[in-house]
Amino acid sequence: MQTVLISTYELGRQPFGLASPAAWLRQAGARVTCLDLAVERLDEEAIRAAGLVAFYLPMHTATRIATRVVERVKTLNPNVHLCFYGLYASMNEPLLRSLGADTVLGGEFEEGLLSLVKRLRASPGGARGIPQAEPLVSLTKQRFLVPDRSGLSSLSKYARLELGDGQSRTVGYTEASRGCKHLCRHCPVVPVYQGQFRIVQQDVVLEDIRRQVAAGAQHITFGDADFFNGVGHAGALVQALHAEYPHLTYDVTIKIEHLLKHREHLEALRDTGCLFVTSAVESIDDRVLALLDKGHTREDFIRVVHLCQEVGLILNPTFVAFTPWISVEGYQDLLSLLAELDLIDQVAPIQLAIRLLIPAGSRLLELPEVRQMVGQFDKAALVYPWRHPDPEVDQLQADVQALVQAAAARGDSRREIFSQVWLLAERASEGSSRPLPPAAQAPPRVTIPYLTEPWYC
Repeated sequence: MQTVLISTYELGRQPFGLASPAAWLRQAGARVTCLDLAVERLDEEAIRAAGLVAFYLPMHTATRIATRVVERVKTLNPNVHLCFYGLYASMNEPLLRSLGADTVLGGEFEEGLLSLVKRLRASPGGARGIPQAEPLVSLTKQRFLVPDRSGLSSLSKYARLELGDGQSRTVGYTEASRGCKHLCRHCPVVPVYQGQFRIVQQDVVLEDIRRQVAAGAQHITFGDADFFNGVGHAGALVQALHAEYPHLTYDVTIKIEHLLKHREHLEALRDTGCLFVTSAVESIDDRVLALLDKGHTREDFIRVVHLCQEVGLILNPTFVAFTPWISVEGYQDLLSLLAELDLIDQVAPIQLAIRLLIPAGSRLLELPEVRQMVGQFDKAALVYPWRHPDPEVDQLQADVQALVQAAAARGDSRREIFSQVWLLAERASEGSSRPLPPAAQAPPRVTIPYLTEPWYC
């Protein structure tokens, strides 16, 4: 039986979520075609020949694209068994069932996909309509296989690492763990993993990286929700990686809370080739941080900025800049603090425009004030819509997003875009006009490395 695994979007990365299950299925003798629609067209011949088509849904944007592509798949092959797997699959099960999903797999999905393929191969009556036997969400502790990236597009087609002065590096991508031990209310990991995380064994991660280095990777992005969930596992991994590839660089994502708790490991990150750490700061307003259950405060964020500066480790903060609780003045405060902390070049401009998403299953819906402000679930947008009490804030968000997109298309620098956003916020404010801070006008002191595909959702 022919199986087609489809990724629609994964932040400019070669999808681990195709390569990993492909290894499991091929080891069992399945014929697997991997399609990444972010860099290639839908292979209609492969779809027509498939008994199973499985969409990988690791994030919001990927899911929205998949809900459109699935109609084309059903037209090409009305009898195919449709599966959706990944973080956003189980969260959106009712919607996916309405679109024709036969199987939906959340959490640790490799064993579920393998079980499904074996059942379909044994079915004498064809694949379509066979009821799901696998659990909707599995948190089993799997023994991973080395991802099989054969058949995927070259790493050169994906996001690159820009170092400045015309220098760039080819980027590989892997995962050392899944899930997260924390329960941030807005995070899509939480409804699925419920505070648990699962490691990918060190030998598997290292071999996956070896193969990507052989394919041209010069830098590795670790896609873990929090690289320090298992700090011992992470530390041993990067030490082994650096011993084998002293010139290979990498980046990771770590919570502010963990950067403080495990500050003694920051120098080790730097010394083993970590170029930057992404951290989901989300807000600098302590009330908003408490509502989101982030586990850190504004002051904690400032302390981490100084810690990273002292160590010589670049911090790339990300934000949910627009929430129902922010004001125009609060947004101005965010911009001012970024300038004061000399972070303008370390914040991707899109982060200045991000609006809070409330997906299905979000812990935010536990809050009475959130339940009162949201509308009915929007099946097209895959969110519970909300409006800010002050229409000026919603308008500012729309204006900032449009500005950032247009400026990025022109190739404006981060400082140029920040300056334009600052002026927009000033126009939206009823208070006295504040001059652009000197930090936004001065040339950057150092070149900040960044990935060409910005962090989004």
